Amino acid sequence: MNIRYYVIDAFSERVFGGNPAGVCFLDNWLEDRVLQRVAAENNLSETAFLVQRADHYELRWFTPKMEIDLCGHATLASAFAIFNFFYGDKNVRRVEFETKSGRLSVEKQKGLLMMDFPSRKPVPCPPLSNIVDILGLPPSLILKSRDLMAVYEDEQQIRKLTPDMAKIAALDFLGVIVTAKGESSDFVSRFFAPKVGVPEDPVTGSAHSTLVPYWSGRLGKKKLHALQLSERGGELFCEDKGERVAIGGRAAAYLSGTIRI
Repeated sequence: MNIRYYVIDAFSERVFGGNPAGVCFLDNWLEDRVLQRVAAENNLSETAFLVQRADHYELRWFTPKMEIDLCGHATLASAFAIFNFFYGDKNVRRVEFETKSGRLSVEKQKGLLMMDFPSRKPVPCPPLSNIVDILGLPPSLILKSRDLMAVYEDEQQIRKLTPDMAKIAALDFLGVIVTAKGESSDFVSRFFAPKVGVPEDPVTGSAHSTLVPYWSGRLGKKKLHALQLSERGGELFCEDKGERVAIGGRAAAYLSGTIRI
């Protein structure tokens, strides 16, 4: 069996930046255990699997350890691959996906790929007595949605954090977001998810489903410019739309080839 395969660096306009995602195009769905083994073999933070239907693609995301319910960078990467390697010169500006988080879309807008995602506004979280042991510095605020979110006072604190990955993996959350107001952007963040095989994710689109409504409310603005401060780095252009959030960025193709099973 041959699977058409791409690696796309999402939320970056150049290769070796942003977050690399594997994108696999299937004729029909394979067994889950096969999908998981492919994702583990690729060993990227996420591998996206797609099956084309009449007016949309079915899309699923796998980390090296498990399937997850929402992934931003692999959705952006999937749309980039479809626009550039399947539609080519055709004037197609929008693609839709059916996923575990409902219908998602990605649209070309002024040089960006803009994703329409659900908003996951964070709510107060009870204090964690060992939060300093977990993250290394005390946050000013702790919130939660799918992920735990720790808010800090300035960007330099986010840069200096050296979390304890074993303690993060023991929490009852998929991952941990750390965030602060940015120096050259509206806000910055980092994301850690060792429980699912991703110690530090280079750029995390799904975390911005939580970050955008928080920072939109705090800063009093709907359109936001965000940076993720991983080693590879990533840039995101976001908008709070109430029940939905727009999360946009650029992407670059690193690899195209064939997986043989």
